[in-house]
Amino acid sequence: MIVRYTTLLFILFISCNIQAYTYDWGKTGHRVTGQIAEKYLTKKAKRNIDKLLKGHGLAFVSVYADEIKSDDQYKGFSPWHYVNFPFGKKYGEETPSKYGDLIRGIEKCVSILKDENTSEKEKEFHLKLLVHFVGDLHQPLHVGKGEDKGGNDIQVRWFRDGSNLHRVWDSEMIDYYGMSYTELADNADELSLSEISAIEKGDVLYWIYESQNLAKQVYGSANVGEKLGYKYMYNYFPIVRSQLQKGGIRLAKILNDIFG
Repeated sequence: MIVRYTTLLFILFISCNIQAYTYDWGKTGHRVTGQIAEKYLTKKAKRNIDKLLKGHGLAFVSVYADEIKSDDQYKGFSPWHYVNFPFGKKYGEETPSKYGDLIRGIEKCVSILKDENTSEKEKEFHLKLLVHFVGDLHQPLHVGKGEDKGGNDIQVRWFRDGSNLHRVWDSEMIDYYGMSYTELADNADELSLSEISAIEKGDVLYWIYESQNLAKQVYGSANVGEKLGYKYMYNYFPIVRSQLQKGGIRLAKILNDIFG
């Protein structure tokens, strides 16, 4: 009886930890991106989005795609949170996953939102997904290596606690910084019009390649078992902040194209 009880506790412990690693940018990071996007929406786009989301903001709906993971009817959307293809190759040189990926997920959401024949309910659902997936695109390890689950299998220590490289980039640097999503969004860097235009340049695939290049840097930033802490924050948290801001600006660009 004791053995069974111990085994059950162990399984629950592992399950909880696996679940914790499935989030992307963490709740705070996604909300930062959504909040920043609000600043760059046209008035027309904002009106149309407010109507579709029944007054809820982009930050509020930004974690919806993670919240539905616990519901079996939405399992088919899980592969849309990431895309893995070999470094040094172009997307499509190897056959993409038949289950879909981050690129196809974003394209599908945009297509449905632009379709005049799509119901309001379907548009609302896919808008919530789109807000989340554009955030995922800018977390470099969501464009990482499939063989290590985007760094989830690379075990490191975050200060005193066991962790993995993916989790450090998803949430632990953001959480350690100690600001709320509104504080982080309000303190995003001031950018010139030319800098904003440069961030908006390109398309989803262009931004994917940019994130993959960052992923290469992330993979070289830590060794298995390494203790990461203050120095790692100093070196890499500016990249996190930059990616959150880019995600917000680019999300607004996509939404303005659809709704504005």
